[in-house]
Amino acid sequence: MSGQGFRPVYHPAGHDHALRHAVQDLRAGRWMAMARLLDETSDWDSWTRRTQVLAAVAAGTDTVRVWRAEHPDSPAATVMHGRVAVERAVRAHRAGHAGADDLREQARNACREAADRSPSDPVPWVGLLALAALDGRQRRAEHRLRPPAPMLPTGPWGLLAEAEKRDPYNREAHHRMLQFVYARRSGPLSEAVNYSSWASSSAPVGSALHALPLYVRVERYRRERGHERALDLHWVAEDAIRDAQRALDAWFLFCATDEASLLDLNHLAHALFGALRFTDAARVFEALGPYYTTLPWAYRTARPDDRALAEEVFLHARARCAGG
Repeated sequence: MSGQGFRPVYHPAGHDHALRHAVQDLRAGRWMAMARLLDETSDWDSWTRRTQVLAAVAAGTDTVRVWRAEHPDSPAATVMHGRVAVERAVRAHRAGHAGADDLREQARNACREAADRSPSDPVPWVGLLALAALDGRQRRAEHRLRPPAPMLPTGPWGLLAEAEKRDPYNREAHHRMLQFVYARRSGPLSEAVNYSSWASSSAPVGSALHALPLYVRVERYRRERGHERALDLHWVAEDAIRDAQRALDAWFLFCATDEASLLDLNHLAHALFGALRFTDAARVFEALGPYYTTLPWAYRTARPDDRALAEEVFLHARARCAGG
């Protein structure tokens, strides 16, 4: 792990080599490897993760449209059509595109169609949750339902319940819900803290939701930029160490790390490094192997958009932890 000359690799497929092959074919404009991969995917966790990665790649192409035109009865093609429509709507919203509202409505219709075609699939409902995060003012009635517990905000709880009914503790569904909470209110992150605590506290051992509080802590860290001297103290606070330890003990030690989200692993390594738990962090870096993600490391730099700086911070942390 501590070998000199090591350079980390970013790839959305991570350790999933079958997904890597499908992504490579998709970038070349071919859909058959994607269709074959999804046909062979038998669990909702892998299905959700793989369709998300594939949609992010396919959103800039018309490959899914071609697949669907050739196989209009394919449920997987219909789900991917919804995935791609959501990805495009989210990108248009972030860019302030003039047609963002139309794309959002098209994506909503595509998700509803996919839900009708594949009634047991959680992904169409995850897509609707992603669209809910674009409605920070909660204009739609389904985005302002009463919460299931005190201290939680109104929101798209019905959509989350539909995803949960099909795949309890679905990782992406809860991350989409967290994004909705961020969009709902700027300023203090108390609602996000309450939400991540609520979601992780009910999750079983081995669930990636135990890493959810680490994302809220990184978001707080990001919003406090400009106070770098105080930021290092942020990670050695008692509650920060508790969040990192819980993610390690209740998730990392029980999960199949080669199937885990690279973002989750990077957030855990980052939290343990910040908490000065170098030996524990080294185990997470080892599980990452050659892979990394720019976030959350980029937030420790003066220019978060500079990937080279994020890589330097990652390498520094990795080397420090390898030395114990």
